[in-house]
Amino acid sequence: MDRPTLKPAKELARLRTPISGESADYAQAREALLAEEIEFRRHMTRLAEQRQALPPGPIVDKDYRFRDENGAEVGLADLFGAHDTLITYFWMYGPQRARPCPMCTNWLGSVNGNAADVKQRAALKILGRSPVERQKAFAAERGWRDLDFVETIGDDYANAFGLLTPEGDEYPALIVYRKDGDAVRIFYGADMPAEAADPGQDPRTAPDIAALWNLLDLTPEGRGDDWYPKLNYE
Repeated sequence: MDRPTLKPAKELARLRTPISGESADYAQAREALLAEEIEFRRHMTRLAEQRQALPPGPIVDKDYRFRDENGAEVGLADLFGAHDTLITYFWMYGPQRARPCPMCTNWLGSVNGNAADVKQRAALKILGRSPVERQKAFAAERGWRDLDFVETIGDDYANAFGLLTPEGDEYPALIVYRKDGDAVRIFYGADMPAEAADPGQDPRTAPDIAALWNLLDLTPEGRGDDWYPKLNYE
């Protein structure tokens, strides 16, 4: 299908509604920024389309085992439920950790708010090395009600995706799977190694999946370079 001809971003930016009391400098700068935002929006649309057009990913040929919230042992294909797409997040809350990773916790808090809606379109499972009961106990502490937790049985899954170091340190992973008949394929993984980060920045996907950072990016101070979320604030 042919793409529609888009009006120039600068032309659309001139349609912005002036703010009462704004200076000429502010109006000019805001119009220029809006043009960039329009271009960025269009780039994000192309990025999403490029992601959705990925060719078939590799078939998952290993029988990874999990334990669901009912205590049943299941395979990866069972986590899809009635959907053909499965979104998974492996969070840093292994049995060696007294408390889960604050960054994982922050992200899951925002996902919980949208989980009921997401699950209308795709399966959504949170994977962890701790028993489901332990994961759910922390979820109850945070007031999360719509996330489905799954325990990885053994460390085959974590080791296969490089999520566990020999010393027992964990890494998070956002991986999307797609059913292909009786097979399960990897559709997308959020690959962003530390080496790919720009100077002074943490490695992150684009667009950033964390609502926290997107909101802070709207502020004059930005996200900063010496602050991270905590589990508790006193």
